[in-house]
Amino acid sequence: MARKPKLDTILAEAVDTARDALAEIAGASEVGEHLGVTAEGERLVTHRFVSHKSGYQGWTWFATLARVSRAKSKDLTVCEVGIIAGEQSLLAPAWVPWADRLAKEEIEAAKAAEAAEDLAGTGGEADGPEATEPAKEPDPSDPGAEAQDQQTEAEADGAENDDDAVQQHKSPARRQVRRRRTAQRTAARRRAAQRNRTRKEN
Repeated sequence: MARKPKLDTILAEAVDTARDALAEIAGASEVGEHLGVTAEGERLVTHRFVSHKSGYQGWTWFATLARVSRAKSKDLTVCEVGIIAGEQSLLAPAWVPWADRLAKEEIEAAKAAEAAEDLAGTGGEADGPEATEPAKEPDPSDPGAEAQDQQTEAEADGAENDDDAVQQHKSPARRQVRRRRTAQRTAARRRAAQRNRTRKEN
């Protein structure tokens, strides 16, 4: 069993030294009455003071002092100063990771978006509401194909802005999924229009 350190008398009486050390990080009015002193080790003690700092009610200021081993030495060293919470202190809520704060439907929407991206990248097909139907290429022999291409590009350019306006009341995760799907459809339409123009030029 470890022996309990003996309280050093010189350090225990150095209340003013501990208070002056705290003045470097706190205002004079923020450091209240002396609560006591604790022996941390041989010639090492911690002084505690009441906190009057706004927003830190129930907290405690502390200053840890030490001195060399000479019996009559009064050269004190300030080792550490700070403020710690007490049992009745007001504390911030425990931090929760972002992934744990997501709602179930937001997680499902994000997974669906990732699956759609994988299918778009590999050229695969999927069944169900999440499947993206490939864009049909316009017929080069159609006289109105060029006008249709121009209209398609104009609609594609405005699609993302319209989707953002409709989705303002929804969660960020859902808006992100919506924008990804719109971008995929827009890219497919533009590729089809570009191929059609290339065929006409050739």
